[in-house]
Amino acid sequence: MLDFERKSVVLVTCPKGFSPYLSDEMSRMGFKIRNELHAGVETKASLNECMRLNLWVRSGHRVLYQLKKFKAETPDQMYDQVKEMVWEKIITPDGYLTITSSVITETINDSRFANVKVKDAIVDRIREKFGRRPSSGPDMSGVIVFLYWRDDECIIYLDTSGVPLSRRGYRKLPHKAPLQETLAASLIKAAEWYGRGNFISPMCGSGTLAIEAALIALNGAPGLMREDFAFKKLPGYNEEYWDNLCIEAEDRERKKIDGRIIATDLDPEAVEAARKNARAAGVEHHIEFEVCDFRETPIPEGRGVVMMNPEYGERMGSRTKLEKIYSAIGDYFKNKCQGYKGYVFTGNMELAKFIGLKTTRRMMFYNAKIECRLLEYEIFKGSNKKRY
Repeated sequence: MLDFERKSVVLVTCPKGFSPYLSDEMSRMGFKIRNELHAGVETKASLNECMRLNLWVRSGHRVLYQLKKFKAETPDQMYDQVKEMVWEKIITPDGYLTITSSVITETINDSRFANVKVKDAIVDRIREKFGRRPSSGPDMSGVIVFLYWRDDECIIYLDTSGVPLSRRGYRKLPHKAPLQETLAASLIKAAEWYGRGNFISPMCGSGTLAIEAALIALNGAPGLMREDFAFKKLPGYNEEYWDNLCIEAEDRERKKIDGRIIATDLDPEAVEAARKNARAAGVEHHIEFEVCDFRETPIPEGRGVVMMNPEYGERMGSRTKLEKIYSAIGDYFKNKCQGYKGYVFTGNMELAKFIGLKTTRRMMFYNAKIECRLLEYEIFKGSNKKRY
């Protein structure tokens, strides 16, 4: 049985560009950051603390608990090292095993072969101990082992998350080209919006930005919406401990938002999808939905953030039409959004030039494999002039 209180190196993975926001989250949770990587953040934590990370992390994808780090140049050397590990404490002969990996080494051309070698090492040891072996396959319904292999460095992790944390569980209607939940949360954090003031989401699509903003403002734990995590399949998992974490998270939720969250879209189907997703997330009554052109999106008195995710030509939209839309975004910012900070998330910097306003910050993110920028515009009160 695993010791859920034993600390080890823990890697919380994330897409490229998210690490600073993930690192800030984890620090605010009380975790000491050991290393901030290109696509992840390292800390030291127990499996019990991994449960807390799975419950609260907004910008990360998986929480990986390190079991062993070693050198191996060939698949056979790797097999021998993995087979030496005490797998009978982790998986039973009647259990189910899934292997995932990230492999870049000259001795293997196909990561699937590395997965098979790890699986063979584990099940061979279990068979020798008990006379029978666990089942294995791609379904993330049992113990999940992750192999990291770069050159001759190997690390074996337990994946405590399973399905990526980006899948919160509220997206019932994705609509078209939806933002990933973890990306939306990171964009909001990059805008330094933590729930005070107004958050305006024109072109809301399936509502991910508005929903994540509501969850942040309410201090809602994103993991509360998920029913399944890989740590629940590990021997030593304490259901009562997890239930108490969830009760504590529910007690920490705020009842109302200090400001207004407004989400609009020209497409009625998009607004309906956003509304249903918000309902599934339990935040529908905190978001004001409206069907309208983005230029008609109401901007309340006061201060806040206006964040837009226009099409950028990779998957949809014609160039001429998009040039006009980006130009109209600039006009909307300077004419309607004075006193606010405006943000445009785009993967097309050529189109971004048509906004016609000077950026105060440009932050790099990746939307899948597309290199994007979150462009910040400070919209000054009392001036309708373009600020080049």
